[in-house]
Amino acid sequence: MLTILAAGSVFFPGLFVLSKQCLKHIPALRWSEGDAVIVSARLVSSVQAIMASSAGYIIASSCDDIIEDQHWLTSAYILFAVPYFVYDIYAMFMCYWYKLRIKGHEGDSGAKPLGAALTSYLRREFLMVLHHIVMVTVCFPVSVFWRQGKGDYFQGVMFLAEVSTPWVCLGKILIQYKQQHTLLHKVNGATMLVTFFTCRVLLFPFLYYAYGRYASIPLHMVPFNVPWQVNLGAAMLMAPQVYWFSLICRGALRLFTGSSRSRRSPVTAKDDLDGQAPSQPANGYSTHATEQKSDSH
Repeated sequence: MLTILAAGSVFFPGLFVLSKQCLKHIPALRWSEGDAVIVSARLVSSVQAIMASSAGYIIASSCDDIIEDQHWLTSAYILFAVPYFVYDIYAMFMCYWYKLRIKGHEGDSGAKPLGAALTSYLRREFLMVLHHIVMVTVCFPVSVFWRQGKGDYFQGVMFLAEVSTPWVCLGKILIQYKQQHTLLHKVNGATMLVTFFTCRVLLFPFLYYAYGRYASIPLHMVPFNVPWQVNLGAAMLMAPQVYWFSLICRGALRLFTGSSRSRRSPVTAKDDLDGQAPSQPANGYSTHATEQKSDSH
């Protein structure tokens, strides 16, 4: 257990540092510190998402009995990924810190004490930070110890929630390089909308449906036939996904109806589109509409 935790603790921060150094020093790129930090954070989030969704597919597809069947990859990947959520809190703060400078607020960020910047970051990204803390302090012990080796199928399906994360990250990078007017940006936004709804919002009804089929009971009776802790956990995990999806829908409407801003500064709509996660699990979702102003280039 400790070996896998240690591996994750080295892998995710190490990949972040390696990516940042490469982006800064490769002759063809030589990006600034801020650009390198932000893109590296998105890259690490995307890598984690690909790994998690791949593990989820392997686990879910290998379990015939959705309650009793076990797969070694379930607990192994949970242990490996836990350090990611701790690292990602730091990475999100670094993105926030450098975003101020990139967007022409050098004076503000230079004068603002680190404590004030941290307070502002926690206030703006409160829901995302809380989500990460819950993943470490609640979901980790529940998934590894409370389940007692049962329900690997459900855990694997929940890993598939990360399918939407690479599209969120790509959207953030396109915004960073002022590509909001491109077809790629719109295609990415539509893809993110579909994947987020399918893999994060519909995820929980599907889990209840799967258990209903397994237990041969109607869907509406499933909540009354599972432990109350399961219903509470599902509600707590689903609530922020629904909220973030509402932000995505609002951003998508503004993006595709052309009601955001001029072509030169249409950042607002996509900021709502990227109002995440995660799980994000996701990284970088905005939980405040007022962030749109600070995200304008």
